[in-house]
Amino acid sequence: MSSGQPLNPLSGDREPTLTIAQVAERTGLSHDTLRYYEKAGLIERVGRSTGNQRRYQAADLAWLEFLLRLRETGMSIADMQRFAALRAAGNVTVADRLAMLREHRAELADRIRVLRRNATVLDHKIDLPHA
Repeated sequence: MSSGQPLNPLSGDREPTLTIAQVAERTGLSHDTLRYYEKAGLIERVGRSTGNQRRYQAADLAWLEFLLRLRETGMSIADMQRFAALRAAGNVTVADRLAMLREHRAELADRIRVLRRNATVLDHKIDLPHA
């Protein structure tokens, strides 16, 4: 996600919002992916303008950014959906969400260790191609 770009206000005292095109540009997600995320329950139903166009708020963008981190670290869509459902259920699920994140972080740490070990082997082969 790009940072430092101002949100585009609709009018008046409302919180600034972004269109689906603006969110797609900032996140690198396609319009279809954003719609899928909403349909799949990864993001809560996005607010709508009087013309029924999706209008994303800052909180929606922050949540999307977190979902992208989960995806980039290898969390499955099913686990992301489970996490999103727990989040939507409120503060009573904080312990469950923390447990999910801790488990995912441990799996990520294991994958990082394996990748580092593999990188070391590749570095050795590069440094000593005939070995």
